[in-house]
Amino acid sequence: MKKYAIGLDFGTLSVRALLVDIEDGKEIAQSVFEYPHAVMETHIPTGETLPPAWALQDPGDYMEGLISVVRGVMKSSRVLPTEVIGIGVDFTSATILPVYKDKTPLSMTEEFAHEKHAYVKLWKHHGGEEEAILIDKIARERNEEFMKMYGGKVSSEWTIPKILETLHKAPEVYEKADYFMEALDWILWEMTDKLTTSACTAGFKMFYHHETGFPSKEFFKALDPRMENFVEEKFNIPVLPIGACAGHLCDAMAKELGLTPGTPVGTGIIDAHCAVPGGGVGKPGELMIIMGTSSCHLMLADHSAQIEGIQGIIKDGIMPGFFGIEAGQSCVGDHFAWFVDNCVPEDYTRQAREKGISVHQLLSEKLAGYKAGASGLVALDWFNGVRSPLMDFDLNGLILGMNLLTKPEDIYLALIEATAYGTRAIVESFEKAGIPVNSVVLSGGIPSKNPLIVQIYTDVLNREIKVCASDQACALGAAVLGTAAAPESITGYKDANEIAAKFAKLQDKTYVPDPEKVAVYDKLYAEYNTLLDYFGRGANDVMKRLNKIREENK
Repeated sequence: MKKYAIGLDFGTLSVRALLVDIEDGKEIAQSVFEYPHAVMETHIPTGETLPPAWALQDPGDYMEGLISVVRGVMKSSRVLPTEVIGIGVDFTSATILPVYKDKTPLSMTEEFAHEKHAYVKLWKHHGGEEEAILIDKIARERNEEFMKMYGGKVSSEWTIPKILETLHKAPEVYEKADYFMEALDWILWEMTDKLTTSACTAGFKMFYHHETGFPSKEFFKALDPRMENFVEEKFNIPVLPIGACAGHLCDAMAKELGLTPGTPVGTGIIDAHCAVPGGGVGKPGELMIIMGTSSCHLMLADHSAQIEGIQGIIKDGIMPGFFGIEAGQSCVGDHFAWFVDNCVPEDYTRQAREKGISVHQLLSEKLAGYKAGASGLVALDWFNGVRSPLMDFDLNGLILGMNLLTKPEDIYLALIEATAYGTRAIVESFEKAGIPVNSVVLSGGIPSKNPLIVQIYTDVLNREIKVCASDQACALGAAVLGTAAAPESITGYKDANEIAAKFAKLQDKTYVPDPEKVAVYDKLYAEYNTLLDYFGRGANDVMKRLNKIREENK
């Protein structure tokens, strides 16, 4: 009998199911569901408006999508339910929602349907910036050891700032909620009827340490006396390592999905992190960069380290047996899209339309044979604030060097280069901390579709780069963990590491640095670093002053 696993990839705008043959990782079928409410940035479904920097979602979209995509791959593949031996799930994170003990999200009740803080706070929700600053301050004053795992600074994207924001702005939501949890954990709870979380989400987003657990009651009390017993009262959830079995498909959900009750479900993992097993990165020294609307930079290490501006370094957080390291950039595809949507002249749109290609493709064509440095531009990739290495979301993008001869493709190139410079800054912070970067693998839709971007990264980093053969590395990685959830006697595999090595495939082409462009990019990267220090480390806080003026005059 053939055996299959399903990987579920819950992204920012959609959920995807990927059905995989566990013998060799062959992708058999996939199905996608676009969230009806997408990302709510201006208002919630009941009409209430949202402040700037908010990003919410409707949890009902996740459940509707789950049912749709699983039924979709089963129908199109004609695979029998009994042939599916495991399910893996990845999800955006920290994507947080308040939930009652009967699994009902507060936003789905009449009492809280009009309350914005009752909805899912998506990973890119930055409404808790003041709370993140407060956590930083208190953690430094108390000399909290856990801060060493996170580069010494807290992001407003993470779980605790979002929950503290809810407590400060909507205390009734905090009081009524039985749990504050990842949307990932909520979906797994619905699927298995068993409440669990993973070392991945608890570690990277909630200050959890594999030996000491969560921060002390005294720390939470210092944040707010009402949070003293937060872990016991609002997050009393077992933490499991990546690669374990989180539970088994319950009868009710099996019926909804058209699968067999009791099917093993793997421990949940952050979506970007799932590209590590999906891309075959299985040992220290290999850097995986997942490029999408934002980028995540992920590595495995055999020891812990203190690295500036990272999202975390967590034992068993990405693959079993290793420390997982995460850094990231908040704006990659997002600012390419911003430029195309807002700054390209109608003539370029017409040219793209006549050629039957996207404006992105047109701009890339116009850059064919480009000479590094010819545009005279340098940009800062901070259009959604900064993750690594500064962890400051009150900073903005910048494009320097424009004149009346500057063309749209020059600016587009500068934005691409800026993201490559940001990645180089992350690589250098890794190596400064004693974590060598020996090879680089890119995954995601951007590198699979745009060789120009991959070559620019190759030249800026001065490293050979490979690209994942699958443009669904995250969903494939989820299928790896779904397979790992099943017993070895059924799958024939010892653990997730062995499965990842079997499933993952890279493109045949290796991108090699161009020495001439490397030399130019070294000079431009030095200018990028000057701007990073000047605008990002306090020499000139003009960006923050401009943000304040904007808010005062809306």
